[in-house]
Amino acid sequence: MIRALRLNMKTGLFLFAILLVFQTNAQNPSDITLEKKKPTYDYAPDFSYKELERRYNKLDKQIDIAFNERVKAFINYFTVRERNYTREMIRRQEVYLPLFEKYLKKYGLPTELKYLPIIEAGLNPKAVSGPRAVGLWQFMSPTAREQGLKIDWYIDERMDPEKSTEAACKYIKWLYGVFKDWKMTLAAYNSGIGNVKRAMRRSGNKKDFWDVYRYLPRETRSYVPQFAAIMYAMEYADEHNLFVEEQEYPIPYDIVKTNQFVYLKAFAEESGMSLEDLKKLNPGIKKGAIPASAKNFELRVPKATIEQFNERSTQILAKAEAGKTEFEKMAKNMPGSTFGREKVTYRVRRGDVLGTIAQKHKVRLTDLKSWNNIKGSMIRVGQRLTIWSGPNFYEDSGNRGRVVLNQPIPNSKTHIVQSGDTLWDISRMYNGLTIQKIKQLNNLKSDRLKPGTSLKIG
Repeated sequence: MIRALRLNMKTGLFLFAILLVFQTNAQNPSDITLEKKKPTYDYAPDFSYKELERRYNKLDKQIDIAFNERVKAFINYFTVRERNYTREMIRRQEVYLPLFEKYLKKYGLPTELKYLPIIEAGLNPKAVSGPRAVGLWQFMSPTAREQGLKIDWYIDERMDPEKSTEAACKYIKWLYGVFKDWKMTLAAYNSGIGNVKRAMRRSGNKKDFWDVYRYLPRETRSYVPQFAAIMYAMEYADEHNLFVEEQEYPIPYDIVKTNQFVYLKAFAEESGMSLEDLKKLNPGIKKGAIPASAKNFELRVPKATIEQFNERSTQILAKAEAGKTEFEKMAKNMPGSTFGREKVTYRVRRGDVLGTIAQKHKVRLTDLKSWNNIKGSMIRVGQRLTIWSGPNFYEDSGNRGRVVLNQPIPNSKTHIVQSGDTLWDISRMYNGLTIQKIKQLNNLKSDRLKPGTSLKIG
């Protein structure tokens, strides 16, 4: 489960980690210093190494990470340089830490692991990293699915605090069973079990984190000291003059089970609920709607409005289901939307540019870039592009002059591939034909077509 450092502080932490690694490998690790700030109303007290060490060693912790210069440097990072970030974590902690504690206790795991999602995601259930890790516990999709989390166009349970936390606890417990050491377990959670085992082999089969340290990925070397530091910063926030004016608290809720399509906007309007609160309670609902296929879906609704819902539940649910037409129209036009569309793989040819590829497939250039994580306009010959083909975003008068759309399938039930034909083009030429059906009829393993080939289309 490879991860990058999270959220807005990600770049700062990573650069700081590089500096830290460089300096701690020098002759005198104690040379690490942080720029002193001018006294302000937001005074950051200055404590000696010994005072920080004394406090740190008094922490009630099961995960034994020794205090050293690396840990001290990250303590200063969270209590001096990034005080606003730490304050924000303090402000949010009542929403999430009790939930984490509940599941950590259920699985017999160290309580201090409740601070891991601060390093992972900044206590943001909708956090998405560069490598596409998602949620409070920053699951990559393969690991998430292995732990039983559902991920589809509508729902991503990696963003569900309850379900993702239980999945994380199961995964962490499994990792600990592999390594029998908490520091190595944390390292494996960050960079993956393979990277940690490789580092252990390169170290001469050492098993202690600090013995394996130099062989681990750079980010992982910083990950364990960061965890120790944020644990200290949260526990000793008062001593470092870290206070918040307004604490955030969880929204009390009740569960409404549904077996139908629910458009959250219509549901909220009809029931008099706050749409913002509804979304905050259900961050795993990615696109603002629950699909009809999600049987016995547990929708969290604000407890303050549950009586109003119970009184008018039939009308409210009917309105929420009737909102499907409005939702589908909106969903099709969302930036980067794949709603109601089929996935096509296109191989870039000589002379292709993104604009002509987008025009040919009747998709927006911005969406084409989004689907393929392209920032500029550079593409290379042979590059594979993912294109989600389907109902056009624009009025369609035919995608090529010679193409007649929605023809009856001919008696021959075949189509001769012409130069420039794609599976998307052919699927639109004939009534009732889809890309998937063409692939099944012709046992196609890829989207590449050779001119002159006879394809079965019925």
